[in-house]
Amino acid sequence: MITKHLVVDAQNAWGEGIVKIGKVFTEKGDYKAAAEEHIHEFYNYQQGEVLFKPTLTSERQFRLDFEGALSYFVGGNEDYPEDHGFAIKPWSNVQWENIGTKIIGDMGVAMGNYFFTPAEGGDDVKVEYSFAYTVNADGKLKIVLHDSHLPYTPVV
Repeated sequence: MITKHLVVDAQNAWGEGIVKIGKVFTEKGDYKAAAEEHIHEFYNYQQGEVLFKPTLTSERQFRLDFEGALSYFVGGNEDYPEDHGFAIKPWSNVQWENIGTKIIGDMGVAMGNYFFTPAEGGDDVKVEYSFAYTVNADGKLKIVLHDSHLPYTPVV
């Protein structure tokens, strides 16, 4: 059964995974393998499409398969030339601010802001998100919808 507490735990673990990918990258390790592990751990591509709309995309902004998600996190895929590796920026922290979480049957949905702290210093990057989670065949909470984008900035 999905609970709000499980959703928060999954969010925190996801953020730690993003930080880990960047750390492996800066230490000259196999960051692609770290990203693959992250995607397998948190996303439900094993059971079909995941509705993934990453933050910094405009050309091929929807990623329904594993390869599209991997490209976003680590870059280097010629099918996605705008990807520069979001997870290898790198980041030192991810902080979540849930505005609301709904549990509806076998699905949990959360919406809010998350803040990425650049490892090199500087201001946090605020990103808006909506995530939906289901429980996979092994009983683990997995992402089936990941929609994130930069907040609207009105033209002055």
